[in-house]
Amino acid sequence: MRRFALSLLTTLAAALAVTGAAATTAVPPLPLPKKPDTVRLERVSGPSFLRVPPACYRQECALVVVSHPRGQSAERLLESTQVSVLVEALLDVPLAVLLSDDGGESTWGSPAALAQVASLRQEAGAHFAWNGRTYALGISMGGLLALRSALPGSPYPVGGVALIDPWTDLRNAWGTALTRRAEINHAYGLEEREPTPDLNPLMLAERAPRLPLFLVASPDDDVVPLETNAMRLRNRAAPGPSRFVQLSGPHLGGNRFSPKVADQLADFFGGLEAQATEQALRR
Repeated sequence: MRRFALSLLTTLAAALAVTGAAATTAVPPLPLPKKPDTVRLERVSGPSFLRVPPACYRQECALVVVSHPRGQSAERLLESTQVSVLVEALLDVPLAVLLSDDGGESTWGSPAALAQVASLRQEAGAHFAWNGRTYALGISMGGLLALRSALPGSPYPVGGVALIDPWTDLRNAWGTALTRRAEINHAYGLEEREPTPDLNPLMLAERAPRLPLFLVASPDDDVVPLETNAMRLRNRAAPGPSRFVQLSGPHLGGNRFSPKVADQLADFFGGLEAQATEQALRR
């Protein structure tokens, strides 16, 4: 009986030793994706989509928030072969890219839209190795929100702004068409009143410190007047990293989404990120 008991104890001890060893064995990490991930972020107004390159899981990356044109959506941006040319170039930097719903199809950079983007930005940052830095890219109507996000009073800091055929003057947009006027009045809760200067991103930018800007625009654009939007904002560009790319052709023509422009855009944000990283290391 004693020999049986000793044998039983020995067996139990061996089993416990094996169990303990198994418990302390490191679990191998899950393999990283080979292609960029797409994370869907839901809101009442519609989904937004976060694109994360594999590198941004193993090293800290910044986030680029993309604001869409009038009447479009984040889903439309995700499906656009033209926009994907720009996005892929940013993912290669590497940067994470948030295709934002902006609170709806025609929000014209309103305070409510900016508040929603602030919420989306915070949620997006939990899905990758975010370094806390943010940049903005605005396309057409999205220029108002992208610009406003980089100005004093924004709910989050933005280190640089890229704009393609952008609206920057809210008052100019309000006065160019009755349909735009109705949308802006609704988005801002203005009834029939004209937007006041404190709501106009261009007016605010003219009183704010200069910004790192990447501007793409055309004198042939008959939707967004070049002289009253991009050209006026050009005067607020910070010297050094800022760049103005003048192209020909109509509003949001295909040459805005060429590999050449995509590379220039990636160089702009990549340069800002490299500079910010260097400054952080010096602190």
